[in-house]
Amino acid sequence: MDPRTNPYAPGAGVQPPELAGRDEVIDRAAVALERIKDRRPARSVVLHGLRGVGKTVLLNKICQEAEVIGCATVAIEAPENRSLPGLLAPALRRTLLTINRGQAIWSTLARARRALASFVGTVKIKYQDVEVTIDSETAPGIADSGDLESDLIDLLTALGQAAADRNGAVVFAVDDLQYVPEEQIASLILALHRLSQHQLPVTMVAAGLPQLVGRMGKAKSYAERLFEFTEIDRLQDEDARLALCVPAEKDGVEFTDAAVNEVLGQTQGYPYFLQEWGKHCWDIAETSPISLTDATAATAAALAQLDAGFFRVRFDRLTPAEKRYMRAMAELGPGPHRSGDIADLLGKKVTSAAPVRYNLINKGMQFLLRN
Repeated sequence: MDPRTNPYAPGAGVQPPELAGRDEVIDRAAVALERIKDRRPARSVVLHGLRGVGKTVLLNKICQEAEVIGCATVAIEAPENRSLPGLLAPALRRTLLTINRGQAIWSTLARARRALASFVGTVKIKYQDVEVTIDSETAPGIADSGDLESDLIDLLTALGQAAADRNGAVVFAVDDLQYVPEEQIASLILALHRLSQHQLPVTMVAAGLPQLVGRMGKAKSYAERLFEFTEIDRLQDEDARLALCVPAEKDGVEFTDAAVNEVLGQTQGYPYFLQEWGKHCWDIAETSPISLTDATAATAAALAQLDAGFFRVRFDRLTPAEKRYMRAMAELGPGPHRSGDIADLLGKKVTSAAPVRYNLINKGMQFLLRN
């Protein structure tokens, strides 16, 4: 069939044509955002799960819903080796420039801009990755102490007051939060805690790999009470079937049951892989319905493309010791696997293999490792 009309979207964080099985997560987040906007207490949302389950898609969808109800979003993607201030400063500057400067909020908005200018001036000295200038006077004594916990509280309080004056809210949307250093996560948690105590309309929706939950709990022991941790997992068969079939059906194309079963068996309900297989099924099939033969050929094409891109990019980041660890896991077959079994296969003690396992988890390479 014509690849120019292919409805599938196998991109990083790209919303699929049929966002199946996620309504409950989106609805709960929408309720929390409405409550925050009305200055009612609600917990910030943290989405966590393995790669390929659609966390970024959900984060973006929740941001869209937030903007519809009048919230300003501060979108941040946290790469490795970047500081939280280095990420916050330019994103907050963009947000402040988009807030309506009506006369009723001029004083609090100006105060927020001055607080950001003070914050940027201070963190430029302490953090080397801050590259932004603020065309505003500073606010002496506000967000300029050099202590990140204190300065973030000042900065976000000023931002929250400006949002409250316009009957709006500010939503920090942070992707890959697990890459932010733990002590900086602690500062962010404390600032959000203080703002929630004063019912200022500032909240966070974050996404990250499974280790994020433990890192946040370690950073601040009360994190479990401040955030709603939502695990994002693979789709159930019924939802996976919808994600695969509905986009094609909208263009008058159907799958045979055998083809659907082949795709669902190969993708195991991972939303990203469903888009990959759907794309290849569409491109390979000549006519509707898409057959088992088409789906089998799509499996070969999808795996070849994943090996050359999705998996290769991650595998090439590993050290030789980490590659050997992953190889040992593969030789043991479908997991999860005990660390002791992997160490035995490598001919190492568990204690000597543990640092390699730790590094693999930090790099997001784990698939259900178990002690």
